[in-house]
Amino acid sequence: GSVLLPAVAVGRAQALLLVLQRLKAAGEIPQDLPVFLDSPMAIHTTQLFEHHMDEHRLDPQQVHALTHSATMINTPDESKALARRHGPMVILAASGMATGGRVLHHLAHLAPDARHHIVFAGFQVGGSRGAHLVAGAPEVKIHGAMVPVRAQVSQLEGFSGHADADGLVAWLRQLPAAPRQ
Repeated sequence: GSVLLPAVAVGRAQALLLVLQRLKAAGEIPQDLPVFLDSPMAIHTTQLFEHHMDEHRLDPQQVHALTHSATMINTPDESKALARRHGPMVILAASGMATGGRVLHHLAHLAPDARHHIVFAGFQVGGSRGAHLVAGAPEVKIHGAMVPVRAQVSQLEGFSGHADADGLVAWLRQLPAAPRQ
């Protein structure tokens, strides 16, 4: 089967691409496993890493791995063709809580089949489609139709980008001067 990773386009998608590349390099997942990034915003954000090397902590080798570890799906037609593709693969698509975007087409295609796995990387807001799936919903509404969920659904808690109160205070303490507001 395939793995669908609903991903926030800015930040989370890039972190997941790096993790997938590292898993391949370590031999934890097959080197030839196709990985696709199906989100114009995530693709654009990923490309920014190459053009702004002084704005992040990745070295050139890591940036190359980030920008070349997946096939970038740019157009709606490419996305539709990807949805029709068969065989093992990993698809990263926005939005991260499956509330909209290209991920919905992949979700509608993959969720009914028990061979597939849907993996949410991070917090799911209550009431969102992602939260319903993580809670074990037997079906979800996508584009006005009820779609059965037979695929395995998992949540990776460690990828949440939301800071708690202690995290926010620790971040504020590191600032060289107090914020004006």
